[in-house]
Amino acid sequence: MKFWFITGSQFLYGEETLRQVDEDSKKIVAGLKLPFPVEYKSTVKTESEIQRIIKEANFDDECAGVITFCHTFSPSKMWINGLALLQKPWLHFHTQFNETIPNEAIDMDYMNLHQSAHGDREHGFIGARLRMPRAVVAGHWQDPEVQAKIAEWQRAAVGVMFSKSLKIVRFGDNMREVAVTEGDKIEAQLKLGWQVNTFAVGDLVEIMNAVTDAEIDALMKEYAELYDYKKEDEETIRYQAREEIAIEKILVREGAKAYSNTFEDLHGMKQLPGLATQHLMHKGYGFGAEGDWKTAGMTAIVKAMYPEGNTSFMEDYTYDYKQELILGSHMLEVCPSIAADRPRIEVHKLGIGGKEPPARIVFEGKAGSAKVLSLIDIGGRLRLIQQDIECVKPFQSMPNLPVARTMWRPAPSFLDGLECWIIAGGAHHTVLSYDISDEAVRSFARIMGIELVVINKDTTVNGLERDIMIGDVIYGR
Repeated sequence: MKFWFITGSQFLYGEETLRQVDEDSKKIVAGLKLPFPVEYKSTVKTESEIQRIIKEANFDDECAGVITFCHTFSPSKMWINGLALLQKPWLHFHTQFNETIPNEAIDMDYMNLHQSAHGDREHGFIGARLRMPRAVVAGHWQDPEVQAKIAEWQRAAVGVMFSKSLKIVRFGDNMREVAVTEGDKIEAQLKLGWQVNTFAVGDLVEIMNAVTDAEIDALMKEYAELYDYKKEDEETIRYQAREEIAIEKILVREGAKAYSNTFEDLHGMKQLPGLATQHLMHKGYGFGAEGDWKTAGMTAIVKAMYPEGNTSFMEDYTYDYKQELILGSHMLEVCPSIAADRPRIEVHKLGIGGKEPPARIVFEGKAGSAKVLSLIDIGGRLRLIQQDIECVKPFQSMPNLPVARTMWRPAPSFLDGLECWIIAGGAHHTVLSYDISDEAVRSFARIMGIELVVINKDTTVNGLERDIMIGDVIYGR
């Protein structure tokens, strides 16, 4: 995928100026060091050119978004019809070719050429007048901090593009009587593009039974390269490999990038997928336990934004009030991408689900700043909740807890952080990411038109309650 760079100008200044605008635009694009490629498309000078290029962007499956910049003055009325058609994420880059004003060289010709301070204000007005969701980044194009802001918007736009075609497979239904994992799948498809459908566990078991020993052998070699395990656990691990291969076959067949299951619906399976799910997440698939398709979808999206990153399905499990820490874990399914050290595969009894002891990957999560995200259906609309956290090395060894786990302190403080999360309606399932930024989350929510609630060091309980009331007015219906 790639991003289109479109420069705005007009015919008023003559052909020589337009040639210079074209050359400068190419140099700007060549100088952008970003995670996803940017392609300079054109300098547009008329309403018809703008409409044409916007239509082309809309129908180019490889175009993840457009970046606009007005090198000269570009009258904004001619942008109205084109921007009204735009269906891709939009970033208005408020920059200029030269970083400083040249004392000797500056004259009226120079002023006419280098007037983004003038042209981008006109361009900005029409974006505000159209009330279109857009990101605005101001600064010189060679500044690394400016490029970093564009990079985070790019990641959000990639997440949007990924979301719009995301298919989620549900093996069975939700865990019985659980509220927060429920949701309006029609609303999710309208706002986020997700297609969420259920598949019978019996169909999965049928494919599991057809998995060959050669397929399992190949995956066992992959496990051995990534994880340590005991020889005596090999048969149990091979069963997890069988589950993983079968699950992925269905995901590939359906074009799906995320899935959910529940321990209450394992008919015909000997083990709850533990290692199988963890390794699939490590390969980039999203997952949600107990039928939590919303967290599965958000996990997949964040992994698409940061393909080499550290992101996992997570659950708040228990507290240490003295240390002011949350223990995050799950009975099996935490992605090894967040591991501090080389993980190991272990086999232990699982006191839930009534099946054989499953193999699972065991590790401690790494220390560092991170965020947890929760997407909830608040009734008629979706709310995305983001909380800043600080992950720490667990202060206890917990020898009788053979699961992947991590510990963190929530912002703004332990107790206020807990209260804010509860007030916002945040779920017990989350997406934990060490990579995603405020800019990326905000841009994703803005583009998608969904409510965003942020809990960080500056959040107060009273302020959050006020923000939620305002959100009810803005997003309620």
